[in-house]
Amino acid sequence: MSTKKISIRKLSVLVFFFGSFFIFGQQRTGNIVEYFGKEKVEEISEGILEHVFTKGLLVNFQSFGLNSATFPEDPVFERFLRDAQYSPKQGDVFDIDSQGKEIKWQSIQTNNTNTFSDRELRSGYVFLTYTSNSEKTLLFEASGHTVALVNGMPQEGDHYDFGWSLIPIKLKKGTNTFVLKVGRFPRVRARLIKPYKTIDFTSRDMTVPDILIEDDSDFVGAIRVVNNTNSWVKGYSIVSNHSGMSRTTNVPNIAPMTMRKVPFSFAPAVGSDQETIKVQLALANGSKKTIATQEFAAAVKSKSKHHKRTFISAIDGSVQYYSVAPSTDQKTEAQAMFLSVHGASVEATNQARAYKQKDWGNLIAPTNRRPFGFAWEDWGRLDALEVLADAKEIYKPDASKIYLTGHSMGGHGTWYLGATYPDYFAAIAPCAGYPDLLEYRNSFARRRANLTIEQVKRFGITPKILERMNTVAVPTMVEKVIERAGTPSRTIKLMRNYLQQGVYILHGEKDNVVPTFLAQDMRERLGTFHPDFTYYEYPDGTHWYGDHSVDWPPLFNFFKERTIKESNTIKNLEFYTGSPGVSASSHFITIHQQVVPFEVSSFKFSSKKNIQLELDNVAKIEVDFSVLADSLKTITINDTQIEVDRKRGKQYFENTTDGWVKTTAPSLKEKGPHRSGGFKDAFTNNMVFVYATKGSNAVNDWYYNRAKFDAETFWYKANGNVEVVRDVDFSLSKYLNRNVVLYGNKDNNAAWKTLLKNAPIQVSNSEVVMADKRLKGEQWGMYFIVPRHDSDKASVGVVTATGIKGMKAAYANHYLVNGTTFPDVLLFDDSVLLEGTSAVKCAGFFGNDWSVENGDFEWK
Repeated sequence: MSTKKISIRKLSVLVFFFGSFFIFGQQRTGNIVEYFGKEKVEEISEGILEHVFTKGLLVNFQSFGLNSATFPEDPVFERFLRDAQYSPKQGDVFDIDSQGKEIKWQSIQTNNTNTFSDRELRSGYVFLTYTSNSEKTLLFEASGHTVALVNGMPQEGDHYDFGWSLIPIKLKKGTNTFVLKVGRFPRVRARLIKPYKTIDFTSRDMTVPDILIEDDSDFVGAIRVVNNTNSWVKGYSIVSNHSGMSRTTNVPNIAPMTMRKVPFSFAPAVGSDQETIKVQLALANGSKKTIATQEFAAAVKSKSKHHKRTFISAIDGSVQYYSVAPSTDQKTEAQAMFLSVHGASVEATNQARAYKQKDWGNLIAPTNRRPFGFAWEDWGRLDALEVLADAKEIYKPDASKIYLTGHSMGGHGTWYLGATYPDYFAAIAPCAGYPDLLEYRNSFARRRANLTIEQVKRFGITPKILERMNTVAVPTMVEKVIERAGTPSRTIKLMRNYLQQGVYILHGEKDNVVPTFLAQDMRERLGTFHPDFTYYEYPDGTHWYGDHSVDWPPLFNFFKERTIKESNTIKNLEFYTGSPGVSASSHFITIHQQVVPFEVSSFKFSSKKNIQLELDNVAKIEVDFSVLADSLKTITINDTQIEVDRKRGKQYFENTTDGWVKTTAPSLKEKGPHRSGGFKDAFTNNMVFVYATKGSNAVNDWYYNRAKFDAETFWYKANGNVEVVRDVDFSLSKYLNRNVVLYGNKDNNAAWKTLLKNAPIQVSNSEVVMADKRLKGEQWGMYFIVPRHDSDKASVGVVTATGIKGMKAAYANHYLVNGTTFPDVLLFDDSVLLEGTSAVKCAGFFGNDWSVENGDFEWK
């Protein structure tokens, strides 16, 4: 069954429908949690309420036109960023829409809960002002928005209306402006809080494990420390205490006017008979003086019952949790393990509780880093892998009995992770899942075609708008390269990897959130090649029809009958990947490098009298002959026969102009599974954000705020913990083998010379140099990633610009959003907020040697 390919320009349109239909469907069908599984924070414990915004201006800017998720057009923020003096008034015309109607700023007031709530807020912007009689430091607490501009500086929003956001801001004397881009719900709240303390804890968004009475090791949690001063927090510590036992944890440095969610340890409680234990935390400065305290209650559980665990992530040093439905058999070793990935808005604790405990395996539910997270792609994918590794270390399962399942967004996670890591799982079972994010968004185009006139009017869509939305965009060559960066997420392109697993598809007959026809489509696709799959459509089932939407006995019986094959028994094997940096191996074969980066690469292996290996889009490959039969003496790669020496175990082969030849192990300085690019790859490996301090005051302030903005975003979206560092404080030895994201250019960031002196791209004030191209002007903004020259694994990501115009154009951080696609290099000018991808002048990938000359670039 074929499906039209969608251009990246349509993504935001479909996101609109995605959000609307998802919310509508969820309200009708329910889910395994209440609203987000959380109660919104209403009370203020961090200070005194200084001001509640009750009046403002609203402009509604529906993006029904063609738009991009990676570079969405944003004319409202563009206006405020370009003109610092812009201050709209009631009735001012901002623009005209596609129908020739004036788009005006309209007054808006809060309701009796001090919340701006109006249907017009969806896709809207709220403009607020506050007049201060002096310069002062307050906490900006807003919710329901995706991003804000506070006096022209971007700040992370509270997308999901949790009430978590607390951002220290310095108000100037006089009028201060706040522009809030409203999120998925048509409501937003904004308040200013005068903090009690200059440095303090906030209990909003703590991460705490259950205390397991059988464990005698320390536990680890995380709490946010808010720094409301212009000085660095250095040399501080957190002291935990309960039951007379204390633990001390050093607090990492916290930048001025920021908050950071930091780890702390606390003592075990072996054999405790309490249901909860109160733990006291004290924040001590370098002189050991306590300056803040906080108490929390930790649940006390037995590891034989449902519980949650925490661990320190290698991505950023943050504390993440996962939930466990342990086996009822606590004696038998080497049992099965079930990885269950949750749906959008679902907490991992609730995911695990949806399952009754099994007597033959432990069920593990990771978080995706947040209830919404990253749809199990990007950092959600990495979280699933980290949790799987941690759980394997604890439970030591039978390596052949690892299984994968999930519901809704987690059903997508099951399709995606199963296709990406096919030899990790003996069988997969997507429940109410969509296989591919773009296919899911495409499904709304199908539904849109069947909308009634009343439904079309309900969404405010005129026939002309509908006609525009149904227009099939033809992507430019630059846009095709940007799209290509998303190949690792194109599950349908990788679906033959399912041949390595059994597949059980479970879907409700009347699912109106993830349409049943998506599951039926996968049934048809698998039916053309897969010999081992089962499809079950639950009669009258909606999106969620009870715990048996996931805890379905026939599904687990299907698992029980399947195991991962031993490598030495495999006679035929296929494997497909979009990038070796995401997924490189299956069993005993590893794709190290691609010919065309981020296109699908594949191998087809068969062994009879000798080994046959059919390769497509592969530049270098590794075969571990130690697991293959002793009688195999040769390997035939794409019709080239090569003798092999089995005593050497792993052997490497390279695609040359003369055909395939034996070669040595690839240099770690080149691209490979350890470091293969895509700009998003910079945001892992315990990354550190290094900002410029050697420019003008305006430039330095911008880049400092820009680094803070990304750190705030990574906290909110990924439960993150990112270190922000001044360029003059950075050294290679201090941050050894860690990824670095550098904010600034050659002239204003002192760390550029240390990290990027010989980089293939050089950016300075008013100039970009890229191989033989030299671009002048201060309008250029750029993102790119290169290897860190002193490390075999670390990378350097660069957020840079040639001047103020380029800096403002690069304000957004959509590279921290799932579903967006970023190649190694992106160059754009200051019209990008108005023109979207049309303003991207160059997109591409470095060569396998990380050079421009051997790379793949498109220019506009």
